[in-house]
Amino acid sequence: MAVTIKSPREIELMREAGRILARVHEELGKELRPGMSTLDVDRLGEEMIRSFGCEPSFKNYQGYPASVCVSVNEEVVHGIPCRERILQEGDIVSLDAGVIYKGYHSDAARTHGVCEISKEAELLIERTRQSFFEGIRYARAGCRLHEISRAIGNYAGSFGYGVVRDLCGHGIGSHLHEDPEIPNYKQFRRGIKLRPGMTLAIEPMINLGTADVVWMDDDWTVVTADLSLSAHYENTVLITGGEPEILTLTESEKKAGRAATQ
Repeated sequence: MAVTIKSPREIELMREAGRILARVHEELGKELRPGMSTLDVDRLGEEMIRSFGCEPSFKNYQGYPASVCVSVNEEVVHGIPCRERILQEGDIVSLDAGVIYKGYHSDAARTHGVCEISKEAELLIERTRQSFFEGIRYARAGCRLHEISRAIGNYAGSFGYGVVRDLCGHGIGSHLHEDPEIPNYKQFRRGIKLRPGMTLAIEPMINLGTADVVWMDDDWTVVTADLSLSAHYENTVLITGGEPEILTLTESEKKAGRAATQ
């Protein structure tokens, strides 16, 4: 497994890519409202990304046709934006996006409620987010990769949620997807030992019902097999000599006091 260790220069470029993507997520999340199409969301997201002098990581990646994956309700990931899919009050919407800054990628996802949402949807979003923070307690040099996986899966599973097994996180850098793969559930192997300079896209995908998913006929959109709600939370993370550094944390999250050790 060829896991790249980033140089100080590469880390600085990835920090800037992460900072820009965090701003895109901050602003795009505020724009969601009933009556918007998912295509409207994608177009706005692409405009934001390009306004910072960046390229969208996802546009035409392996044939994906949009800049932002917009996944609604039972859609887990990779929802393709379209003008016919109209957001309604009570929906939950996962926005997954990446930017390329001077040849380096950042990748992050957030799930938002459209206006008032159900309590169970609210809890699913919050607990999916918290499962990420449970996982990165172990995103430290000397820890094993799958300590992260186990912590995510154990936390989300404690609520009876389905932890998606067919999709996982990944390394990231000059390529959008690099080694290693990062599952969100306990592994029977220990995985690699983490080292400073590794950059990881850690992304719990958690379902209200079954963990099983299916691919739609477009070969991209992944939905829950039982059509239950799904939430997604992802950040690009740098392994350091101490606390992990979250490169894509939004300003509102920073102000809320979320940190790796919480």
